[in-house]
Amino acid sequence: MKKKMFVTILAACLLCSACRQNSTVGDTNTEANTQTAETPENTENNVASSTESTADTDKANTDEPILDEDNTDDTTWNVRPTYSLQEINEGKLEGVTFNSIILQDSDYEWYKNTHDGQPIPEGTLRNETNFVGARIAGEDKGAANVWEGDQIPVEDGETYIIRLYVHNNNSNGEEGAAENTQVRFYVPQTASKDVTVNGWISASNATEENGYVDDVTFTSDTAFHLEYQEGSALLENGNYASGAGVTLTDAIINQGDLSTDVAEEWVKIGYNDLDGIIPGGYEYINYVTIEVKAIFDYDYVTETKVRLVGDEDNEWQDTIEAKLGDKVEFQIEYKNTSDKEQTDVSIRDVLPSNLQYISGSAKLYNANHSEGATFSEDFLVENGVNIGGYTSNSNAIVRFQAEIVDEDLVSGSNTLVNWGRAGVGTKTIQDYARVVVHIEK
Repeated sequence: MKKKMFVTILAACLLCSACRQNSTVGDTNTEANTQTAETPENTENNVASSTESTADTDKANTDEPILDEDNTDDTTWNVRPTYSLQEINEGKLEGVTFNSIILQDSDYEWYKNTHDGQPIPEGTLRNETNFVGARIAGEDKGAANVWEGDQIPVEDGETYIIRLYVHNNNSNGEEGAAENTQVRFYVPQTASKDVTVNGWISASNATEENGYVDDVTFTSDTAFHLEYQEGSALLENGNYASGAGVTLTDAIINQGDLSTDVAEEWVKIGYNDLDGIIPGGYEYINYVTIEVKAIFDYDYVTETKVRLVGDEDNEWQDTIEAKLGDKVEFQIEYKNTSDKEQTDVSIRDVLPSNLQYISGSAKLYNANHSEGATFSEDFLVENGVNIGGYTSNSNAIVRFQAEIVDEDLVSGSNTLVNWGRAGVGTKTIQDYARVVVHIEK
């Protein structure tokens, strides 16, 4: 009867909400500019998942063993004891341990012989020691979800779900329950081309006193950092946290924050409540997820300057003095200081009140437009304009004019601050120039 229950438990787990959601484990210059613009004056595989991709699950229903190629020799480097499925069910494990089952070749035949010829249920994790995985947040495929357990390439601005799989391997249910079970993630705050996120599990009565840790690495050719999405931490299981799941506190990512105590780095979970109690067996598997956004740290600079229209010295300044009715000209310069091409560079200006944009005055200067190209629409001071792509050390300049008007000027000195912004991907850098206007009322 106990053997039959093992199949029932796994099937039920695959049907719960948590498992369904957390299964297997106007452009004016479209070509890149390659020169510096001069001013006119100068001319599982999914091993971290509970369900595999469709291609892999077909193999799961054959007589052939299905171990992930990247994990066939995991037993040679795991520092903690691991067990086959047969060993767990025959009582080799004593006490409480997490995520320590690695399916062996012999498990497939053993399972069929002890379960009326049925194969190991679809979605059974083949290597539980690789229990942290990630996938793109907007690509929920239900039972067909594939969680990358080792590396996942990132795209700028994309949001990713990181999942922590929690399975108490003790086969004795509530009698073998883990106590004071806690989890945490470490999300580095530094920028790199490879960012590794760690996931931890601990329990007061677990055999591993220092806890259980695994990681997943996010990679890109461009340096980036990961931003944790506040309020995204979620617990899912087949009981207390079924359906939409239960939200966990953001303290789950406190590790590495020197302003917090060690005790505040962990968040307690549980199967029936957030009480730290997780019974042993597949029926009581928990999933903990967080969301992070990849932000590429493009290397570039921007500078905003201003001058009076018709000024004899024609010098660009950080601050100038002007009077009501004067026309001023702003210059926003972008320069690619990285060693890679940057595409879809955007420029936007945020004019303050009392400065009125002069329609049609905006022009782009770069290697392809040394005499200046006029924008077809006045989007610069609204949503911004796309100025194309730029190779390493190349630049672009956007200029436009504005008139000083009296919308809410006060008697005396008025400082009008104009912000010029340059954006690459999801990163935006801004700089400002000031116009000081003296009014007598």
